[in-house]
Amino acid sequence: MKRLEGRTALVTGAARGIGLEIALAFAAEGAAVAVADLSQEDCAAAAADIAAKTGARTAGIALNVTSEADCERAVAETEKAFGKLDILVNNAGITKDGLVLRMKEADFDSVIAVNLKGSFLMAKAASRPMLKARAGRIINISSVVGQTGQAGQANYSASKAGLIGLTKSLAREFAPRQVLVNAVAPGFIRTRMTDGLKDEAKAKISEMIPLGRMGEPGEVAKAALFLAGDDSAYITGQVLAVNGGLYM
Repeated sequence: MKRLEGRTALVTGAARGIGLEIALAFAAEGAAVAVADLSQEDCAAAAADIAAKTGARTAGIALNVTSEADCERAVAETEKAFGKLDILVNNAGITKDGLVLRMKEADFDSVIAVNLKGSFLMAKAASRPMLKARAGRIINISSVVGQTGQAGQANYSASKAGLIGLTKSLAREFAPRQVLVNAVAPGFIRTRMTDGLKDEAKAKISEMIPLGRMGEPGEVAKAALFLAGDDSAYITGQVLAVNGGLYM
């Protein structure tokens, strides 16, 4: 039997990158998956591709995580499409890098709004059916820079550190109803963004990592899959680092 057979998942920021890999991994293990992202066209295309590859039931849902009404609608549409919601993955995130002295207030606010507030709003909306069902999983995608900090990423680091605190608080609140809340903290992962780096920059990054390479999106997806399945039934409020030993 597949690990997520009969379960339903909603993954934000799932039209590309790590979110898409998580949605694909969940679908391959039997879950019905709602692919949520800003563009309805991108969501629909990703959902169709996942369905074609896995045979899973999928739905594409346009979502702006900074809007509470949008978050509530996304949960309602997932329930309408699949009958329930078992797993939420808060993956949606943006970057607006810059040194603090040059960073615009709007750039700080927008990153916090998407990465942190958006995860709070989605967790709030998804927790209602989960708490009622006395079962559920919420998985927040944080970052190694939320644990270490990073020059030029004060806003992003703060949002991802805040996400770890949010994870632990939600885990304590929801544990009595058997809703488990955990985080995955990826390190440097090979995505479209890192593929654009020069070879010299990639080499320097790899030298920093004890395992000597950047991670793959699928490796983050496997960590999320573990936290979504039965093998993690006694784990809540934890941060699973997927960083090649960059931060220990």
